[in-house]
Amino acid sequence: MAEFSIIDHYFNRQTIASSDVNIVDLGVGDDSAVLTPPPQQQLVICTDTLIAGRHFPLNTSPHAIGWKSVAVNLSDIAAMGAKPQSILLALSLAQIDHDWLTGFSQGLYDCCDQFGVSLIGGDTTQSPHLTISVTALGWIETGHAITRSGAQVGDYICVSGTLGDAAYALHNLGHPLQQRLDYPTPRCSLGQQLKGLASSMIDISDGLAQDLGHILKASQVGAQIQLDQLPISETLRILPQEKQWQHALAGGDDYELCFTINPQNYKKLLQQQSDVNITNIGQITQQSALTFVQNGVDHLLQFNGYQHFA
Repeated sequence: MAEFSIIDHYFNRQTIASSDVNIVDLGVGDDSAVLTPPPQQQLVICTDTLIAGRHFPLNTSPHAIGWKSVAVNLSDIAAMGAKPQSILLALSLAQIDHDWLTGFSQGLYDCCDQFGVSLIGGDTTQSPHLTISVTALGWIETGHAITRSGAQVGDYICVSGTLGDAAYALHNLGHPLQQRLDYPTPRCSLGQQLKGLASSMIDISDGLAQDLGHILKASQVGAQIQLDQLPISETLRILPQEKQWQHALAGGDDYELCFTINPQNYKKLLQQQSDVNITNIGQITQQSALTFVQNGVDHLLQFNGYQHFA
């Protein structure tokens, strides 16, 4: 099967996501997609690349790979407070496997359908290794993007969901928590809900400590994390405490949102309904350091999140 036959057979579904109305003028099948920007909106765009054996275990199901390749990008869009709208796919394959392509494309479209997103173009090519690059596009009202650089001294530090489950699953393949590794849930609704409330935000892909560190650097502030307030699942609570902290702070692959918010806006947020639990885990400080506290006692923790080329 040639390149264009692959596209036509697996990636040329004509259904249009709900968010595409009056936006996508031309999608899959031409040299480029054509979009009409909504009035008074800015384009938010991001790209993530997944490589077999590095970003997912080699025996991961093709459906899960398809889902995750979309979800991790939508998580970046959510971290800006934007509404995801469409994706582009660049897929490099060693060989044509029709069963694999069927599962992968179904997983990709299942995630797109879940979050109102359309595939509008991309590329396929042959390569020695399976490599998947997805570019996601979203929209946000002009001037309302939530960046990493807005944290202020006194802001609360909050996270969505639970932390460390995916990292635990990576070392315990076959455990029920592998769903958290294979099928991350981008917090798209929460991201949009935080517009006008959060002062800064980032998605947790490389571990809380490392990703929060990006906010601290961009905002030129410090932070104090209360270790007893970390949202850790019941499964992980059976582990030794240091192991719990390691998974939660440095495990990565959580794809939860970490954001800062002033106390007044935090009260407003708690009065609203959300589709995911939100936990206050600490506070922004003047001191330019990240410190960890339990019962008033400082803990010196040296956890490194995921890094490429390390």
